[in-house]
Amino acid sequence: MEYKKAFIEYMMESDALKFGDFVTKSGRQSPYFINTGAFNTGSRIGRVGEFYAACIADNMDSGLLPRNVDVIFGPAYKGIPLAVAVSIALARDYGLDIGYCFNRKEAKDHGEGGNIVGAKLKDGDKVLVIDDVITAGTAIRETLPALRAAADVRVAGLVISVDRMERGQGELSAVEEIRRELAIDVFPIVTVREIMNELDEEQRRRVGEYIAKWGMSI
Repeated sequence: MEYKKAFIEYMMESDALKFGDFVTKSGRQSPYFINTGAFNTGSRIGRVGEFYAACIADNMDSGLLPRNVDVIFGPAYKGIPLAVAVSIALARDYGLDIGYCFNRKEAKDHGEGGNIVGAKLKDGDKVLVIDDVITAGTAIRETLPALRAAADVRVAGLVISVDRMERGQGELSAVEEIRRELAIDVFPIVTVREIMNELDEEQRRRVGEYIAKWGMSI
């Protein structure tokens, strides 16, 4: 699919995909790092929203995601601009005018109160969660309780930029753990397998060694 290759190239051009020595949120030493915070201009975050929207539309067309999603949810903090950009791209490019919301880190005790900002969640809503990267699945476990505390919603899926294809808290991949433990399907724009196909020999070697230690078979 053309949008996948284009997204990998765009991450490299924007310095969102970096190579070196990094520590991930799970505490692992990684030779590569994906930083969606590098999409820090209007044109960059807008373009990224288009890649997410293309992935969502692709999975809707294949029947893996429902077309009647009610709300896009972006976990604080990186998920907030992503949710906004994705909702704009879906409305403009696919005619899907979907509400969006995000959570605060701390609940507000004045005004409307609560810790969800944006579209008001209602019981029965189908919510599509937008986030950046899954390594061990920590972020979704932290934010899902707040989302479900707001209303009796159904999480239609989790869309991420990259599936690092690493083990989560056990022997399964983080993505598979989320599917089994939280009953949520995960839809990455690309996987590390697809990224490796676009790397030079040294980058591919280092990422391959990392995956041999922490990853699933690719």
